[in-house]
Amino acid sequence: MQAPATSMASPSATSPQAATSASPAAERPSTSATCFQEAYRYAIYLAPVGNWRDIGKRWLGRDEDSGAAIARAASDDARLDAWTEAPRHYGLHATLKPPFRLAPGTDAAGLDQAVRALARAQQPFGIALELRSLRGFLAWCLVENEPAWATNHGDVAAGRAALRVLADDAVRHLDPWRAPPAPEELARRLRADLDPAQRAMLQTWGYPYVLDTFKFHITLTGNLAGEDLSAARTQLESLSAGRLDRPMPVDAVTVYVQPTPAAPFVVARHYGFDGTTRDGAGANYLPMAKGTK
Repeated sequence: MQAPATSMASPSATSPQAATSASPAAERPSTSATCFQEAYRYAIYLAPVGNWRDIGKRWLGRDEDSGAAIARAASDDARLDAWTEAPRHYGLHATLKPPFRLAPGTDAAGLDQAVRALARAQQPFGIALELRSLRGFLAWCLVENEPAWATNHGDVAAGRAALRVLADDAVRHLDPWRAPPAPEELARRLRADLDPAQRAMLQTWGYPYVLDTFKFHITLTGNLAGEDLSAARTQLESLSAGRLDRPMPVDAVTVYVQPTPAAPFVVARHYGFDGTTRDGAGANYLPMAKGTK
């Protein structure tokens, strides 16, 4: 049973409300319902595109759309698999709404419908990114200062603002499909070094880094220190030199799925802001809403 639909008007940061219903989009028909299985967890991510995807998936050693491993080159650093073990499990992505179990009384077809509505309410934009260390790991983050290659002074600020709207909408409007975290998961997260605002977000939304505490990032390593951190940064900078000197286009959101508790995440479906969709290897865990083509 899918969750009830309501307006896309933004609810308050402390009162999760139901998502809007989606208008039928003009895409290809769903796979047969007999193929559908519920995934252990679902996540709403931004899937990098263009050179960011090409560099990122090679760096992680895994294709997030197919789930297939990407063979390492003979010249790759022998430490690369260890450096990237944690982000490889989740697939190349930036988090909009972190992994969650489906709430009782909801289903994946209803989630599909709500994500369609979320995507179609957005307009394409671009974001300027740079490599930084964040809480001990390396990630592509929003630039802190306008880069020299920016040709339009408003592009960086406009992209940052549009991203914040998208991330906030994903957290708020899709929350009816999120089951509360298990007590042991909540306790584990509360043991982390969180400030009061982050603790409040965790209690309300199940994750400490959303809304006012949101920090966009595309994770590229696990926690590193010392020479490992320095070496990984140097290699990433070399790999991306001259290839990321433009805004990364954002014109879609993506549902990733974790089929079973120990399984890596894989793309289920990309949702374009223009109403189109494209399936990944996890599509059988995300049936299209009835009546959607």
